[in-house]
This record gives sequence, C-alpha cells and structure tokens, in this order.
Amino acid sequence: MTTAPTPADAVAAILVQEDGQVLMQLRDDRPDIFYPNHWGLFGGAIEPRETPMQALRRELKEELRFEFDAARSLGHFDFDFSGIGIPVFTRLFFEVLVTPQQRAGMVLGEGADLRAFDTEHLLASERVTPYDGFALWCYVNRGEKN
Repeated sequence: MTTAPTPADAVAAILVQEDGQVLMQLRDDRPDIFYPNHWGLFGGAIEPRETPMQALRRELKEELRFEFDAARSLGHFDFDFSGIGIPVFTRLFFEVLVTPQQRAGMVLGEGADLRAFDTEHLLASERVTPYDGFALWCYVNRGEKN
C-alpha cells in the first residue's frame, strides 16, 4: 500500500547561478510524494526543533552535497486548509547564489535529475510544482509594476 504525502512546514531554495539560470530538481516519479515527475526547487520538510535555516542547510547537503555561505529570505506561503481538517503549514523560500565552483561540486543525492533553466523557458514549457512555480514567478517579477 502506498502512503499518501503529508503536508508539513518546509523550506525551498531558489539556487541562482552567475548566468541567472536557476537549478531545479526533477522530482522522483513516486506516488508517495507531492507532484512526482515535476521540476521543483531543492529543499524539504523542517524537522522538529530545527530552524528554517538549519533545515535549508541540511536539505541542500543531503540533496546536492552543497554547502553555502549565505541565503536570503524571500518570503513564504502559508497554506490554510483548516476548514477541511488539514493543519496550517508554511513553505519558506530562500535565494542562494551559486558559484561555478560550487555548481561543479554538486552531486545529486535525491531526485531524478538536476538541471539549470532560464526561468522564462521553465515556467512556460516544463512541468513545475505549482507552489515553486509561483515563487519563481514572484522572484523573476519582483519590483515590477503591472
């Protein structure tokens, strides 16, 4: 029997290369995770007694063998479906700049693929997890007046 995914507080990194492309993870094609076989940001659940920054460091180390010097908090989404019995949970987003040397040292430890994308192509042409896609759209369009 397959276990259904469970919503939880989580962190996600918008990993930005010097050329402006973002690094994305192709999520495994498994029914026990949210949005299998979609491109998503690297990150994951915040464990008990862990700060969001500790979770981000742990997740990027587990998923990419990547350690970073600094991350900039960008914002968060709060998901409130308490009206249907699901506890409120939050997804926090961070910007992490990646040097070519850091990119060369990354080793994919989780997921089916790692690829750099131009965000315009990514959002128009690829299957992206909806919450990460919207966060990327906000990131790319920051400061613009519509």
